[in-house]
Amino acid sequence: MASTSPHRELQAQLETLTTEAFRPELADIDQLPTLDLARLMNSEDTTVPAAVAARLPEIAAAIDAVAERMARGGRLVYAGAGTAGRLGVLDASECPPTFNTDPEQVRGLIAGGPGAMVTSVEGAEDSAELARADLDALALTATDTVVGISASGRTPYAIGAVRHARARGALTIGLACNADSALVAAAEHGIEIVVGPELLTGSTRLKAGTAQKLVLNMLSTITMIRLGKTYGNLMVDVRASNEKLRARSRRIVALATGAGDEEIERALAATDGEVKNAILTILAGVDGPTADRLLEESGGHLRAALAAAGG
Repeated sequence: MASTSPHRELQAQLETLTTEAFRPELADIDQLPTLDLARLMNSEDTTVPAAVAARLPEIAAAIDAVAERMARGGRLVYAGAGTAGRLGVLDASECPPTFNTDPEQVRGLIAGGPGAMVTSVEGAEDSAELARADLDALALTATDTVVGISASGRTPYAIGAVRHARARGALTIGLACNADSALVAAAEHGIEIVVGPELLTGSTRLKAGTAQKLVLNMLSTITMIRLGKTYGNLMVDVRASNEKLRARSRRIVALATGAGDEEIERALAATDGEVKNAILTILAGVDGPTADRLLEESGGHLRAALAAAGG
């Protein structure tokens, strides 16, 4: 009898979570026509942006805190299990090509390691010790930020990551989809996006996953804007690692400067393909090395470099 008590305790916990709530009005959805099911899911999804909007002040405060530390050389580290962990890894992996960040600058940790991206690793999410070991492998510092991600807000891996990071002096953020969560209680900055019960009971890859993706988009993108990785709404730090991105790089230079193809090609050749530098050479009329120096002195902010050059 005693052996079943932990399961009963966990079941009791889950029954208190909004994301796990059963919706009797949807008990017959498996009998609906496919188009009606699609309409129902789409209607459910439209509620997510409003839930995110209700937490914009908390999201903005967290972003400002992250940007301040990253400006001093800190890293942004996501930590989660299952869908939450995969979303963190996804967001981190997209920063180098989009913003030309070092692969170590934004990291995604998933309970169970890289293999858990495609295969469930049983029990990994239940280990706070595993989270501590994963963070210790990164040699965490006080300028780093750790974002624990968990739809339930009770995942031991995410909570363990936040608690360990906070003990090391790092900035901590808890992102959950239930109110009054243990994850948010453990973090310095809490973001609770309460999206309500799912279409499929407990399937938090649905609305909760969408909410988490929207918030992570904001955390990384607006942080990078604050760090000078954009010029207006142009991705001037894009890394041209394939033909599509090389074409995009030329288009960005054209949109920022109004220059013709030949001038753009000369500018990119003079700056080793660096979009931000190429824009500066055209708008400020400087050579490649001068553009390098101005951007270094301005902390990578193109507008500040242009002002310094008198452009």
